[in-house]
Amino acid sequence: MIVKPMIRNNICMNAHPKGCELNVKEQIDYVHQQGVIPGPKRVLVIGGSAGYGLASRIVAAFGCGAGTICVAFEREPTAKRPGSAGWYAATAFDAEARAAGLVAESLFADAFAHETKKQTAAKIRELFGTVDLVIYSLASGVRVDPDTGEQYRSVLKPLGQTYRNRTVDPMTGELSDAEITPATEEEAAATVKVMGGEDWELWINALETEGVLAEGAMTVAYSYIGPELTRPVYREGTIGRAKDHLEATARTLDGRMKQHGGRAFVSVNKALVTRASAVIPVVPLYLGILYRIMKEEGLHEGCIEQMYRLFAERLYTGKDPEVDDQGRIRLDDWEMREDVQAEVDRIWPTVTPDNLDQVADLDGYRSDFLQLHGFGYPQIDYEEDV
Repeated sequence: MIVKPMIRNNICMNAHPKGCELNVKEQIDYVHQQGVIPGPKRVLVIGGSAGYGLASRIVAAFGCGAGTICVAFEREPTAKRPGSAGWYAATAFDAEARAAGLVAESLFADAFAHETKKQTAAKIRELFGTVDLVIYSLASGVRVDPDTGEQYRSVLKPLGQTYRNRTVDPMTGELSDAEITPATEEEAAATVKVMGGEDWELWINALETEGVLAEGAMTVAYSYIGPELTRPVYREGTIGRAKDHLEATARTLDGRMKQHGGRAFVSVNKALVTRASAVIPVVPLYLGILYRIMKEEGLHEGCIEQMYRLFAERLYTGKDPEVDDQGRIRLDDWEMREDVQAEVDRIWPTVTPDNLDQVADLDGYRSDFLQLHGFGYPQIDYEEDV
């Protein structure tokens, strides 16, 4: 079939197999250009089919020479419908890693389910014996509690009061005012249930119980803080409450894992275009302005640059990683630089339809968004039957 992007409400409904494969190969090429990292050799990535999880898997494999297992909930292609971007990316990664002589396995299943954890432990035992790094990079809006069967949905809302600010439709460039009403306590609790640290801890418990967590193993989960202008709807909203829970879980796990020579960390990463961020009000405009500033300053990074820096300059330097007063690794250090944020704050109130393209890099935003799904690559003929 001929596959072209189907975008509805800033969500891309399909993916292009050749573009997703190229996306993976470009990230692998970047890692090859950077050099070897003395890092882990047996890695599990929970949520390793896109974004930071996929980039982590690529750095582990092609930067450290690690065998990797990915757990992700993705849709395989059928005769009438393309697969999901993550399915194509994980499958392309497996092929590239195996061609390089590395062990690579992708398990497409519900990471929240007990049965998936058992299947993953069995696969670890079969392929590696144990794992020495567990990356938790799960991004889901829905979770079914594996014990009760109850379904929970996360929401992105402020707490306590309505949030109002400017936003932009990144696909059309149309500016508008966004208004988000506050969440109920039930919505906030459900968001913590989906996006907090409970499932991460369940994974570590399961791996320990099954005896597949190596002595001295490390585990890392990913978080975000963000600037003052998104704070009411993000870090001080429902998502922020979930991230607080995730970070508290890291401290609990760190205490446990230290007893066996291991560690647990949260890495606070940079804001980037993802399948999720495109539908968050205010964030696309912030990202457009941020991209413009950071590119002009030579500070811009994508997922693969961030994850290479995490492995090479934080996790595997031969000493404990530098952390903030909450024990978090801060890979958002360049984004949150005082001069960068001051420039964002200066530009934000001045944005108009007339100057939008000058002050915000919406072209870069759109390019990143399309390439997440395998589209927007000039070297690919999208009229070709695939």
